[in-house]
Amino acid sequence: MRRELWLTASAAMLLWAGAARAQDAQTTQTTQQAKHDEPAVLGEVVVTAERRTTNLQTTAVAATVLSADDLNNKAVSSLDQLQFAAPSVTVQNFGQGNFFNVRGIGKSEATTAVGVGVITYRDGVAAFPGYFQTEPYYDLASLEVLRGPQGTFAGANATGGAVFIRSQDPNFRGVNGYVQGQVGNYKDFKAQGAINLPISDTLAGRIAFNHETRDSFWDITGPYKGHPGDVDSNSIRLGLLWAPSPALKVTLKADYNDIDLGGYPADPALSTNDPFKITSNGPNSAHDTFVRSSLNASYTFGNGIMLRSITGYQNGTAKFSTDLDGTSALNNTFYDTVKEEVWSQEFNLLSRGDQRLTWLLGLYYQYDEVEFPASKYPTADYRVGFPENVLDIYLWGKTPKETSAAFGQVSYDLSDRLQLQVGARYAHSVSTNDDVYQTYPQFGIVLLQNSQIKDDKVTGKVTLNWKLDDDNFVYGFVATGHKMGGLNGPNLYQPAKAFAPENLTDYEAGWKSTLAGGRVRTQLGVYYNVYKSFQVNIGDPQYPQINRIQNVRGDTKLYGLEGSAQALFGRAAFDVAVSVSHSSLGGFYGADPRRGRTGTCDPASGPASVNCVDLNGNRQAYAPTFTFHAGAQYTFALDGGATLTPRLDYAHIGSAYTTIFNNAALGDRLAARDIANALVTWAKGDWKLAAYATNLTNQTYVAAINSGLRYAGPPRQYGLNLTRMF
Repeated sequence: MRRELWLTASAAMLLWAGAARAQDAQTTQTTQQAKHDEPAVLGEVVVTAERRTTNLQTTAVAATVLSADDLNNKAVSSLDQLQFAAPSVTVQNFGQGNFFNVRGIGKSEATTAVGVGVITYRDGVAAFPGYFQTEPYYDLASLEVLRGPQGTFAGANATGGAVFIRSQDPNFRGVNGYVQGQVGNYKDFKAQGAINLPISDTLAGRIAFNHETRDSFWDITGPYKGHPGDVDSNSIRLGLLWAPSPALKVTLKADYNDIDLGGYPADPALSTNDPFKITSNGPNSAHDTFVRSSLNASYTFGNGIMLRSITGYQNGTAKFSTDLDGTSALNNTFYDTVKEEVWSQEFNLLSRGDQRLTWLLGLYYQYDEVEFPASKYPTADYRVGFPENVLDIYLWGKTPKETSAAFGQVSYDLSDRLQLQVGARYAHSVSTNDDVYQTYPQFGIVLLQNSQIKDDKVTGKVTLNWKLDDDNFVYGFVATGHKMGGLNGPNLYQPAKAFAPENLTDYEAGWKSTLAGGRVRTQLGVYYNVYKSFQVNIGDPQYPQINRIQNVRGDTKLYGLEGSAQALFGRAAFDVAVSVSHSSLGGFYGADPRRGRTGTCDPASGPASVNCVDLNGNRQAYAPTFTFHAGAQYTFALDGGATLTPRLDYAHIGSAYTTIFNNAALGDRLAARDIANALVTWAKGDWKLAAYATNLTNQTYVAAINSGLRYAGPPRQYGLNLTRMF
């Protein structure tokens, strides 16, 4: 019944939009035909990550910026696909969370005790760190991927980079928007759209929605539970824009998401069978429900100085379960419910941007509480069974984190072509384990932790920008990043132990140019990162069978080169991006918890044994040495003002390791993947009909490995979508 209602609503919106704009069709066709005859040049690309709107080609940052059209053309509809459109990015999705890494830095451990290294901002608000990333990308204005530490503007959770996502704002351009319907294999059905409504001369609203259902990719035998892999995704976003004067602008956005993915079936990492044909006798579920809201208010004084306030509130519940051994042989299970609530407030004061000396000041506060809810003792919503009802572990409690920060940046033009920028951020953070219980009911054991850790740190960036001429810009900078330390949870063998903060220094240089009269745009950059006290989650030195977060003793180094180019010659468009990188862990002995215990493993001296491994020089997890992306399209002009545009995109992500032990024999190696997407779009006036195929060659590949299980990447998907703009 739900699908029929969506189809009816979509058809009604299509018919209404066609009637409302039919009289403008001829004008639109004439205008589009005129555009085909004009010389084509690339438009300006802007970034907003430094709280100002600046030209990417004259901003000292390594970044990939994707417009709404780019996201559609490259089939980027969620976080998973982003890795196939931006260099140095990898995403390993295992259901409830993900390992999102840029240049091999981000998150590689499924624990809330270690902070993320890549933070995502949505409409100016720092989103849930690590969880609730399943929201589809719909009705977006742009997406920016910034590579390298963003310590000044994004803070402690951005040692690897940051992502800034902007949804479409309400506008005063009359009634406008779009509606889209899609059908595909695996019984995929999607309905998406947005409508903008000017309520008055000073007030406008926008409503956007996304709905998708799809059957599972997996064929599971065994007495499994649930509907593993069946998708039922529903999202809605409401926006209001109030602009009573040119000086004051207030934008309110709120969205609700109910994302049921049915589970992420998996089998053991070393399995040789088809990863979509598996056995299971355990549960499979993955269901997120969450709300996000942002209130962005800005006021520009008569002297050009702007005051901005950004308020955010987020609340979500994630439920996940899986067959922990990945087979029907054992009854090893994992159940997890996580509730998270985030409040944030940021104030910015910005000078005019057309001065020789420009500046920005900011204040920031965030309260982030993660709760593992309790049911009834001795059970909880977080439960691990080895096997279930024989040896169980339950966990519940709260882990609130509070952060206060002050930051700023000053830019001074030493000459008309040379500029110095200095930015810094001071942050004070408090992380608490508040009545965290871990129980072993079969043994009557209860472990309790009440602890707190505080952290103070200054990070920053010093940049020298040099505009060689109107078409060439070079830069160099030194930036620092920081990830706070914390406390490990209690275990049967010893009290909780602390781990130290992680600090890094990033040295980068880059050259950006515009060539061929604005038809070609390039970026080229090199980076060298040194991490001190790099945080890893491996076997405890004394009790290797128990994992504990520790710090690598020596310096961990990551360095590489990145380049990209976009070109537009008449009706032909091309883009290419490449990254080459190297990573090397510092001198350190680590205990591999997958190996049998052979004694203590001193981080400084070992001694080396089966499970005490000399990790010096090993590659960082999720850090491929080579990534390559390329896309090409050509627009054919047809009779009657219509166009036909075929497009092909290709992405190569090199092989990578999933743990710092780099042990392929234990399933640590993720093989390289080569993903091709194809899109053919017919367009006329405000209508678009597109045929698409993702993973065109139907490559079978492992997308993630977590807790000894492998998670397959999506197979080939294809279908049609019809879009009506109005």
